[in-house]
Amino acid sequence: MSSSSRDSFSSPPPPLDWKFSQVFGETAPGEDLQDVDVVSLALSCLAADVVSSVGFENSGDYLAVGDRGGRVTPNSFLNRNELERLDSTFATHPEYQYKTEFQSHEPEFDCLKSMEIEEKINRLKWCSTSNGSLFILSTNDKTIKLWKVKEKKVKKVSEMEHHSVVCSENDLLSEGSFMSELDKPPTTNGYNLDWAEKITKDTLSSQEVQTKVTHTEEATRANCRKVYAHAHDFNINSISNNSDGETFISSDDLRINLWNLEISGQCFNIIDMKPLNMEDLTEVITVAEFHPIHCNLLAYSSSRGFTRLVDMRQSAICDHSARILKDAEYHGSKSFFTELIASISDMKFTNDGQHILIRDYMNLKLWDMRMDSSPVAVFKIHEHLRPKLSDLYNDDSIFDKFECCISGDGLHFATGSYSNNLRIFSHGVGNEEGVTIEASKNPNRSLLVSSALEKINC
Repeated sequence: MSSSSRDSFSSPPPPLDWKFSQVFGETAPGEDLQDVDVVSLALSCLAADVVSSVGFENSGDYLAVGDRGGRVTPNSFLNRNELERLDSTFATHPEYQYKTEFQSHEPEFDCLKSMEIEEKINRLKWCSTSNGSLFILSTNDKTIKLWKVKEKKVKKVSEMEHHSVVCSENDLLSEGSFMSELDKPPTTNGYNLDWAEKITKDTLSSQEVQTKVTHTEEATRANCRKVYAHAHDFNINSISNNSDGETFISSDDLRINLWNLEISGQCFNIIDMKPLNMEDLTEVITVAEFHPIHCNLLAYSSSRGFTRLVDMRQSAICDHSARILKDAEYHGSKSFFTELIASISDMKFTNDGQHILIRDYMNLKLWDMRMDSSPVAVFKIHEHLRPKLSDLYNDDSIFDKFECCISGDGLHFATGSYSNNLRIFSHGVGNEEGVTIEASKNPNRSLLVSSALEKINC
């Protein structure tokens, strides 16, 4: 092999070029943003249609979007061939197409605690099935629901034809009620044969007429299969499917419960961090996630910056962690804000299960499952805000939560930041600063909303 060939294989791939692809919840086509009252626009951003959760199916063929109004909108992926078949000239790249929308949760009231339970969708998870059926787990603060999304052929009536034979259940019953007992010949099974034959004949004739005036169309429907409720005293912060396809976990601030998808009335508490005296409470659970391959392993993170890996085979109550991931950066001198910025807001496994991506307030960290001493990579997100931690604490911004995600190959990571910015990093590719993209189709839109909020506050 020549040296040039060896260099071509050893050289790292070029950095990816990120471009805008698709936006969900945009204004109607032809609507001029400048003509919209900025105050109304700002108020609409606080309404029920604000996106609160997004969940991709494992293959990437489906995307579910949840909002503050308790609605879930599944979307299906269209490749270039499907776009050409639909004669779509407005799209030059693959995109997701709307399938349906359904109301997952409604606002409720907890009488025991005298508190309202809002309908906002906190988390969405697609369930893997062997037969290709589509199932979605959705949750608000207290209740988890399992939905089945299915395409059905629905008959559409194009024209209503009048028929001399009226075959309805009420007419047949009324006709039978006026028949005297002498007119009804007895049969061995207790039915009148003539009347039964008349029902069959009229029903067939009605079906023949209906077939002529209808056509079928494919429509997507969602049905609620299971409701998992009354298992959490605190607000649910995460749900995660197991790789066995049969169980999932749900976590709140102090407990993690294990559920079977087929059993909604019972769950098992596998992690309980509630102390005997609540004054002794030092940390809470912020996120929990199952291992993508090994069904007995799971990880959960806390407000102190710890990520614990546990093996459910060790005991029924997973009190003892198999491994604890804690950055040595926080083992030295501490300040008042050290534990606040160390709180972990999100965590994701790579598809091969070898690495964990962890997001705290300041950084995005990549950990190797086989090395718990320090992360293999640290991507700084809010380092420029370190001198302003006091101001962030005074206006509660230091408690803001940011999510993260990983590409399918495990090489690219993304997370959110302030000013509507999306930060994208690549492990081993590009510089440490990564790529910063404004997550908006129209950059002027965010400026209008900001100015409108300022007017409201004034």
